Amino acid sequence: MDRRALRNLAAVAAAILAFLLMPGHTYAKSTHDHPLVEAACHSSSGAEVELIDMVALSSWNCSDAGWRANQPVAWLRFDAQSWADKEKPRYFFTRNARFETITIGVLDEDGTLRSLRYSEEMAKPFAAGPVFRLELPEVMGDTSAVIVKIDKPHSVPLLTEARLSFHPEDASWTQLDMMLLALVVGMLVLPLFFDVSFFIVLRERFVVIHAMMVASMIVYVLFAGGLITVFADVPLWVMAVAGPLCWAIGCGLSALFLVGFLEEYAQSPFMRRLTLATGLWTILVPGFFALQLHATQPVDDLWYFYTFIPAMVIITAAIAEALWRGSKGARFLAVAWSPIILSSLERMLRGLGIYAGPSQLDQTLYLAVAMEVIVISLAIASRFLAIRRERDAAVTESKLLEQLSTHDPLTGLMNRRAVEERFVDLQSQGFDTFALVDLDHFKTINDRFGHQVGDKALVACGRALQGGDDRDTIAVRLGGEEFVVLLRGKGALERAEAMRQSITLRIARDVEGLERPVTASMGVIELPRASDQLMGFDDLYSRADQLLYNAKAAGRNRTCFERLTVFKSPPATRKAAGSTRKPGKAAA
Repeated sequence: MDRRALRNLAAVAAAILAFLLMPGHTYAKSTHDHPLVEAACHSSSGAEVELIDMVALSSWNCSDAGWRANQPVAWLRFDAQSWADKEKPRYFFTRNARFETITIGVLDEDGTLRSLRYSEEMAKPFAAGPVFRLELPEVMGDTSAVIVKIDKPHSVPLLTEARLSFHPEDASWTQLDMMLLALVVGMLVLPLFFDVSFFIVLRERFVVIHAMMVASMIVYVLFAGGLITVFADVPLWVMAVAGPLCWAIGCGLSALFLVGFLEEYAQSPFMRRLTLATGLWTILVPGFFALQLHATQPVDDLWYFYTFIPAMVIITAAIAEALWRGSKGARFLAVAWSPIILSSLERMLRGLGIYAGPSQLDQTLYLAVAMEVIVISLAIASRFLAIRRERDAAVTESKLLEQLSTHDPLTGLMNRRAVEERFVDLQSQGFDTFALVDLDHFKTINDRFGHQVGDKALVACGRALQGGDDRDTIAVRLGGEEFVVLLRGKGALERAEAMRQSITLRIARDVEGLERPVTASMGVIELPRASDQLMGFDDLYSRADQLLYNAKAAGRNRTCFERLTVFKSPPATRKAAGSTRKPGKAAA
């Protein structure tokens, strides 16, 4: 992913978030023809209290405070004045949460009490938010109140968000709310594909952790928002458990992601260990209370929220420390997690019953989740670009070091070390002609014109020996004014001689100020293919050096060559001396 793709992703994310945050979207109100009926009073008691015992008004708390889900039984009362002169309510609905049984009683003015009792398995979640509904006993014209008994409630919002409705599909969430929730899920799916592509390149553990975070958040939004019921019939207990459990897992993974994503210098060893422990704590402890076992009903609602407090505090402290240490990654995390921490605090206050708010407030948390996932995806993309730059720099440095170790810095030709390491392989590729070249009287050039001119002459010589794009010629500088040329193919000896003669012309053209031509002498050995493994570099160099010495002794500016012959068995007699070229014979 390049910078342009990163900018495009950021632009798309910003556009989607801007749409979601437009006025009237986040807190979209119900547009049902009939208003929903809220509970007028609430109460709690032991398991021994029955419906008839709650008829008296003195038993009720009719304020908007004191909601409790840690008692064996919670009570709700809906007064008939709420639907006076309107259609009579037919359904009870409330937020998805676990309970043991719900008993709904309809109290008439004459004291008649009709009731229906429902188990958890009988509750039907439906696609109008994170809610389920139950049918009321028949409400008559003289009905004075509807009383609801909830045995072993596991959530305060199960009480505060309870309503009576007139139609089976009525709920506090509109179709627009559900569409926006679906859009949030779509926004969360896209980063999963980015994580796959990032992991193929980065192979970093934090990318896998982020993918797991995204997956847990997708499941959280589907179940906690009730969107999954659009696609499948899901039991209430699954709806009630899956959302909080995935939230605990996602928050715990966030702490583990923080440790893996931040730079090494961004956290002290103590903070790193503490953050890791916090991640495991958040997955295990709030995750356990998210199961909402009936055995833990008195404490699980409160302790589910309380056990998140260490995660909020420590993650905030970890980000603050990383920012103080100058971490770039922490800047992304601060932007991504500030909204989600604030939204989580608001949700915690409602969950603890400190205040009662509309269920649409949950959408701020879902939007914060979407923003968090997108910003973290941008952070991973930024890390990908940074790692790629580091990798490219490392590759460039490695190639440079390799170039320095295997090539002559002055001429750019291979050096002796490189050719010796590859010599056997080059022989097997057919390089069977070994030419040793030495510039004539080169010392006088350095002495008379200076080393700078001498270096230019060496560079020009190297260019003459390179052979351009000729793949059948390899030039090597051994040191000083001494070069080796390896050749293969037809006419190798003639090509080597042409190169030797071109040295004089190339130096004359490229180096100014020389008063005389600079010539070169050369010793050449031709090997038959059958002998390419019989002689190593040092052996050939030694023989070629002797030929070069012969060329120098014969007057310089010439080539001496030798063509070796390999016999399967020692010859019986030597042939006449004139029938083959002998070592040291000069070629004009």
